[in-house]
Amino acid sequence: MKKTTSMRKTFQSWDGESVVVSWCEPAEAWVFIARHSTVLGPATGGTRLKTYGSPAEALTDAQRLARGMTYKWAGARICLGGGKGVIAMPPDPGPRQRNQALDHYARVLKSMRGAFRTGADLGTTPEDIRRIRRGSGQVVGMREGHPDDPGPFTAVGVFAGIKAALRHRFGDDSPSGRRVLIQGAGGVGRPLAALLAEAGAEILVSDLSPGAAEAVRETCGGQIVSPERMWDAEIDVYAPCAVGATVNPDTIPSLKCAIVAGSANNQLLADSDADSLLGRGILYAPDFMINAGGAIAFTAVARGERDPDLLNAKVAEIGQSLQEIFEEAASKGETPLKAAMNRAEAFLASGGKAWPASGASVR
Repeated sequence: MKKTTSMRKTFQSWDGESVVVSWCEPAEAWVFIARHSTVLGPATGGTRLKTYGSPAEALTDAQRLARGMTYKWAGARICLGGGKGVIAMPPDPGPRQRNQALDHYARVLKSMRGAFRTGADLGTTPEDIRRIRRGSGQVVGMREGHPDDPGPFTAVGVFAGIKAALRHRFGDDSPSGRRVLIQGAGGVGRPLAALLAEAGAEILVSDLSPGAAEAVRETCGGQIVSPERMWDAEIDVYAPCAVGATVNPDTIPSLKCAIVAGSANNQLLADSDADSLLGRGILYAPDFMINAGGAIAFTAVARGERDPDLLNAKVAEIGQSLQEIFEEAASKGETPLKAAMNRAEAFLASGGKAWPASGASVR
């Protein structure tokens, strides 16, 4: 009864359109597919697979992530709707349980008949996504001869965003000599570390998996920082690239950086945390703008674009978009998050037909 009550409250406080909830008995897994807004087009977003403390926590994550996708698509001027899939697994699932949950999820997707289309997200592997595609036919951005991992494209966008933030904060966009702490050595953190190291940045990496952190250190140099000591590091850029809400009222006072710019979704616990960052003089790159690279690239792939260089060039335009957001926010005395949300909401309000005159260049 307590779980049901908690989930009911979560539904009642959400501003989205719908949530599909399904229970997979063989895998002991919950499935949540949240559709936040279809004003711009069909709900589209990644599928996250992880263990949560409760079904209500997984539901909340799906809803917040779906809302973030609404703003991500609108911020990139792409006419798709905001949605997200979450597969909430029990602790330490075996391969059989995992496949059972993925197959169940694929059946739910298929039954929705195109009302939600998906791709990779935290916790899902390329093989997982191929399995979901075979069972549902509702995976976007995958074609023969193309990689099905959005991580490298997302990393390109985050790298461009970090350079834009450096330019705005220091007057020079070069990462050379800058200390960057990457929290999360996964599908985005690894390629981002490589890009930054190649550009001369000093890499610090933190991950719950010592092996993952060590792999980044071996290929990119730098040093490993344990998760419990992460907030003690004196750095130029904090790049959250794993779970969300690491920037919150408990951690903001401890941040020793000039910039927060990473790939994680929902990096802030609440929108009000953007005001706290501004109050401390820390420049925040809105997550739904800086981490849109994978979404932008795979939308282009779905339209038939095949040249990796052209895809990366399109994704790198995120840097110019963020530069304009930073300048607009500074001129109005507001947070970059507020400026980015205003632009996205204007695009939503127009039904995808209008964009502010000084709008971002990502198309």
